[in-house]
Amino acid sequence: MLYYLFEYLEKQFQFPGASLFGFLTFRAALAMILSLLISTIYGKRIIRFLQKQQVGETIRDLGLAGQSEKAGTPTMGGIIIILATLIPVFLLAKLDNVYIILLVITTIWMGIIGFIDDYIKKFKKDKEGLKGRFKVLGQVGLGIIVGATLYFNQNVTIKEKLPIEVQQELLAENANVSPTKMFKEEAKSTKTTIPFVKGNEFDYADLITWINPDFQKYAWIVFIIVSIFIITAVSNGANLTDGIDGLAAGTSAIIVLTLGIFAWISGNIVFSEYLNIMYIPRVEEITIYIAAFVGALVGFLWYNTYPAQVFMGDTGSLTIGGIIAVIAIAVRKEWLIPVLCGIFLAENLSVVLQVSWFKYTKKKYGEGRRIFKMSPLHHHYQKSGYHESKIVTRFWIIGILLAIVSIVTLKIR
Repeated sequence: MLYYLFEYLEKQFQFPGASLFGFLTFRAALAMILSLLISTIYGKRIIRFLQKQQVGETIRDLGLAGQSEKAGTPTMGGIIIILATLIPVFLLAKLDNVYIILLVITTIWMGIIGFIDDYIKKFKKDKEGLKGRFKVLGQVGLGIIVGATLYFNQNVTIKEKLPIEVQQELLAENANVSPTKMFKEEAKSTKTTIPFVKGNEFDYADLITWINPDFQKYAWIVFIIVSIFIITAVSNGANLTDGIDGLAAGTSAIIVLTLGIFAWISGNIVFSEYLNIMYIPRVEEITIYIAAFVGALVGFLWYNTYPAQVFMGDTGSLTIGGIIAVIAIAVRKEWLIPVLCGIFLAENLSVVLQVSWFKYTKKKYGEGRRIFKMSPLHHHYQKSGYHESKIVTRFWIIGILLAIVSIVTLKIR
């Protein structure tokens, strides 16, 4: 809203300083500062409100150190993250941008699913919360919306680099040729980026056109299926990671900040040309959303670090995972998720392996055996005697290393 207001003031009255809102970096910095202030200042008020409503966490006795101390800590703190993200976005982003619209829908959609789950647990006294099938249904629904929008919306396009020989001819004619001349025209595409590969673009349509070229018209089905899988996997991964103070929020902030770098570079034709990566027009506006989201996560950490004054609940964790997945798909970096979101992947795999091995050994030997002392993975380390602050810090360090490796893929192929 402020963006449009100052744009009008600049055009009509040449209002001093109004032109600053035309700069992406200025709006991104302002969005981060504003979200940080909202989450820290008003976060305390939201925590007090949750305490008055007696929205306290019920802690099952799992034999973990310090577990009893957390009983009664307010949950549903994901509301802080959602509000601190959306308010700066509504004020500073271009609200007609398709990527911003998708992320707003994702935030509200996943926030509602998580809120319903937390509401059932706390107010209906049902420890199971929202049935798993309904959560999955919600994730599938969002995947369909995201996949269909990114495939069919005419404002979602890419610009591919011209063949090397054509680029060399242009440079031979003019050494100072504009980067815009190095790209083809905007076009709809189901192409994405594969890390560590020289020819690092892959077209999802190839999964079916090898059978019959006429199947190109059904590429949208493949793209939607991929979107559903990624959104479901990442949101569940974030949900499992939210088990000890500060782990999910801190890890997510690192991941999202890295995706912000990819979004800014992919939406900048100069850097796209220099780094020889896919140029995605209009995707740079996501940077505003990401800046607000990072500020909200860091502000939430103010109250969520050990000992936590509030938990995010499924309201926060499912929303965080959904947002990360949609950003990755939008900037065509979803194949980087196993690396960038390695913490989420490890948490997910630890549960899958633990459950699968337990069932297998119970069937074969008559008693279930475990790979880990407890799953998800962070609880294994708690059972091993590590303090949760040490676990969280080390997971953050691993997350930073994975983020660096992800950024390095821009040049190492």
